[in-house]
Amino acid sequence: MSEEVEMGAGASPPPATLLQMMTGYWVSQALHVAAKLGIADLLADGPVDCEDLAAATDTHAPSLQRVLRALASVGVFTEVSPGSFALTPLAELLRTETPGSMRALAIMYAEEQYRAWGELLHSVRTGEMAFDHQFGMGYFEYLAQHPEADRVFNEAMTGWTHQLVGAVVDTYDFSPFKTIVDVGGGYGALLAAILRSNPGTRGVLFEQPHVVASAEEQLVAAGVADRCTFVSGDFFAAVPTGGDAYVLSQILHDWDDERCVAILGQCRRAMPDHGKLLVVELVLPEGDEPFLGKWLDLHMLVLLGSRERTAAEYDTLFRAAGFKLARVVPTPPGPSVVEAVPV
Repeated sequence: MSEEVEMGAGASPPPATLLQMMTGYWVSQALHVAAKLGIADLLADGPVDCEDLAAATDTHAPSLQRVLRALASVGVFTEVSPGSFALTPLAELLRTETPGSMRALAIMYAEEQYRAWGELLHSVRTGEMAFDHQFGMGYFEYLAQHPEADRVFNEAMTGWTHQLVGAVVDTYDFSPFKTIVDVGGGYGALLAAILRSNPGTRGVLFEQPHVVASAEEQLVAAGVADRCTFVSGDFFAAVPTGGDAYVLSQILHDWDDERCVAILGQCRRAMPDHGKLLVVELVLPEGDEPFLGKWLDLHMLVLLGSRERTAAEYDTLFRAAGFKLARVVPTPPGPSVVEAVPV
């Protein structure tokens, strides 16, 4: 049997596959440059010559052209004539005004978080956070002291949430709930989508004080602010009462088990006995199945000393806080709505 048949027709030989894995950061750093410079925004009206792009971004034209040429080779931008570049569907996602823009994600992943990944071995050897080792403080403490990084983080989370809100709202039925409390809801992208799809529902957005002001602007723009109350605070201390559903979207994976139980305990204290807890997270499958959550799990280790979890691990957390797992509702993009009820 030939080597090609053994590997499958068209498959890359193992050395080429492994080399592509090893050099993955080349692409992420090139994406960072394009996102940071706002190249996609400059191409919104059509192709632009690289000399003009360089003048608009105060960069070295030959070097910028080399970056854009490389990105065009993987489908991000296209070189429509020598030295002139245009958008592609992938590049459209790097535009600031694109719904679900991934520009901030490209910046966030390739700056402080990229540097923290350089210390992954430290986390593996010690179980400690690589970010703390690299920067001398925790990630959220760092964001509190660096407003620009905090702004990028919140924009990145909003962009990522936009990628999944439609699927969450289409997959899970929120209509039975009169009042939904979005705990740690960021700029309110998920809550806005829920309220738009359920005109009889009211919402409470609970966030840190410096996030709430921007969230109000977003929900006004979404046309649902008249059905939403904005509350600021600390979810380790208390969460708003009065909801019959409490949503924790991409919150629990930020924290270790002890602090997850503390957050869940506050939700249980605020929730009526008929209420439901809705956790939106990537739920890890068993075995070797490829799944984004297995890599995000490592990201959580490096960044926060936290983790992604299996359904059984979520049930363990729930039971420690006065809940039990009711069901797991997967969505097409990958995250699931993990439903829990009080016991």
